[in-house]
Amino acid sequence: MKTSYTKIGAGDTAPLGGLSLRLRRTLALLALGAASMACLAEDLPGAPQYLGEVRRDASGRLVVVPAPTTADTASPPAGKVLKVGPHQDIRLIATAAKLAKDGDTIEIEAGDYPGDVAVWKQNDLTIRGVGGRPRLVAAGASAEGKGIWVVRGGRITVENLEFSGARVPDRNGAGIRFEKGHLIVRNCRFTDNENGILTGGGNLDLEIENSEFGDNGAGDGYSHNLYVGAIRKLTVTGSYFHHARAGHLLKSRAAESFILYNRLTDEAGGRASYELEFPNGGLAYVIGNIIEQSPTTENPNIIAYGTEGYKHPKNELYLVNNTLHDERPQGGVFLVAKPGFQVVKAYNNLLIGQRPLNSGGIDGEFINNPNVDWAPFVLPQRHDYRIKRDSPLQRTWRDPGSANGFSLAPTREYVHPAATRPLTGTPTLPGAKQTLQPDH
Repeated sequence: MKTSYTKIGAGDTAPLGGLSLRLRRTLALLALGAASMACLAEDLPGAPQYLGEVRRDASGRLVVVPAPTTADTASPPAGKVLKVGPHQDIRLIATAAKLAKDGDTIEIEAGDYPGDVAVWKQNDLTIRGVGGRPRLVAAGASAEGKGIWVVRGGRITVENLEFSGARVPDRNGAGIRFEKGHLIVRNCRFTDNENGILTGGGNLDLEIENSEFGDNGAGDGYSHNLYVGAIRKLTVTGSYFHHARAGHLLKSRAAESFILYNRLTDEAGGRASYELEFPNGGLAYVIGNIIEQSPTTENPNIIAYGTEGYKHPKNELYLVNNTLHDERPQGGVFLVAKPGFQVVKAYNNLLIGQRPLNSGGIDGEFINNPNVDWAPFVLPQRHDYRIKRDSPLQRTWRDPGSANGFSLAPTREYVHPAATRPLTGTPTLPGAKQTLQPDH
């Protein structure tokens, strides 16, 4: 016998074959337990609300299954706001980390929180500083022997906080150790840690916006301002990296890296190694950045790609509209790319230094990457790389096209400190800055 069921509606006047819904409902209920009953489900008209359904269970009996109520299908309630600070019921960040549930917001009052380390495992969590930027100072403490915070949850957003002083026995102490999920870091500062942020590997996504990383590193060359492992995707925008201690300003092993509209400048007294490195290749989009090598660096290379071997299915580097400044007295190398990549494409980069961008004979596409001195810029010795209005660089920009569905033309520019602004039109200049020197 064909299995069927009857939807029982709230209305009782819609006819079908001369029967009302009320009569059909009565007939269906009288038939409960009679396995031979054939229901009229196929021809029933729709009803605005269901009271239930008559179905056959596994033994063949007819049973009424209630329809979902509004309460069953409603969205879960919004999370709570947990306030942390010396004037709140919750005084320690570590306590808030244990109390927080998925969907909550943690608001931390401005002030210093020495030794107040935490592990975060929740999903859809927002943690933000309020009334100023709270300072999370390690003061010799660490969560799980890894750093000030360990993040191992779902989607977590961290806003307006400062992390400093992370040190652990293996010299890999991090302001944040990111191990699982999707982490968004916005308007934060990382200083004087062995690593600013250190990630694990796997299906992790890391987004960094409008943040500062300075004076991080253990001094051994193995720890960095930002050290990203073999994760799925890294996106860094509007952020300021400077003065790494013997390590790199930014190092990424991610399968996809979007480094867009940042300032990576080692500056006076800086001892960073590479300013930007992708040791295992991957898809790397480097667009609209100001990148400077200091006079005191011991490593001549500024940007390095594939130096430890290619480990991703796609290994493509797109270097577009960056201002690259070599201040090493002996002369530096703007770009090193080891053989084995599929694509290296460089358009509209301004080079302050003597060597060409492709001094290593890289087999790639290099278009409109001029070498210049300080003359075209407003005040490059103070990192003001705006172009003067009378510069012959005007209207020399070349369209770089797109790659993998991503437009390579810049749409924003970096604004110091740690911000971006949108461009008002199509780019016209090579380099990271499209805003001209103001008229006087």
